[in-house]
Amino acid sequence: MSRIASRFAELRKANRAAFVPFITAGDPDIETSFAILEQLPAAGADLIELGIPFSDPMADGPAVQASSLRALKSGMTLVKVLELVRRFRKADAKTPIVLMGYYNPIHAYGTARFAKDAAAAGIDGLITVDLPPEEDAVLRDPASSHGIDIIRLAAPTTDAKRLATVLEGASGFLYYVSVAGVTGTKSFSEEDVRAAVARLKAHTQLPCCVGFGIKTPGQARAIARFADGAVVGSAIVSLIAESHGAKRAALATKVVEFCGVLADAVHAARDVVG
Repeated sequence: MSRIASRFAELRKANRAAFVPFITAGDPDIETSFAILEQLPAAGADLIELGIPFSDPMADGPAVQASSLRALKSGMTLVKVLELVRRFRKADAKTPIVLMGYYNPIHAYGTARFAKDAAAAGIDGLITVDLPPEEDAVLRDPASSHGIDIIRLAAPTTDAKRLATVLEGASGFLYYVSVAGVTGTKSFSEEDVRAAVARLKAHTQLPCCVGFGIKTPGQARAIARFADGAVVGSAIVSLIAESHGAKRAALATKVVEFCGVLADAVHAARDVVG
């Protein structure tokens, strides 16, 4: 069983949703990024979504775009992203890591070589936002041969016909984008997201995680009551931006403490009171 499948099985047994923080690899610099990454599991991260910095992150809002630019400025590359994960795996063999990014850096690296190296580094899943299901066999096939899940996105605009295409060949979990548009720029309607997740679950056995628009512990808790996971990205990278310039340890501590509060909210979402 893969790390992703194992983690969701554990959470299902405990009747808890997953807390999935997103950070951009190399933001604000490589060593601070690693200091944050290595502390996330102890803070309550069930899975970690690690962004591959890219110069034209068209699906991301201002906060994540800025994090990508900071990472690139610090010298981050795809080779160094994999090295970051290899370092992480020296101390943590259990926490699933999903790389989220764009196809161009992977294409330049070489898809077959990338899949092999990503698996060797300890990557469990890939979200490639600009590679649609109809065209992702170029990455899906080598990734699957190395045991890496291809995680697909569904959105409020995904109708039944499109959903069938999205689910064909998907693995790991399904990522539901709670609002149309780019990351971190809009708020979601809990009622709408609840209905959307119920519709998705009627068509797949894959866990369904919700992201885009979750910024506060309260919002994360609300999502975790019915979804299999809550993904928080823009709020975390915004905190990194606000703290940029602080000493490495202080910045990492501040970010990890915020993630701990988010994790507690997600994990307590289904607790019965009284």
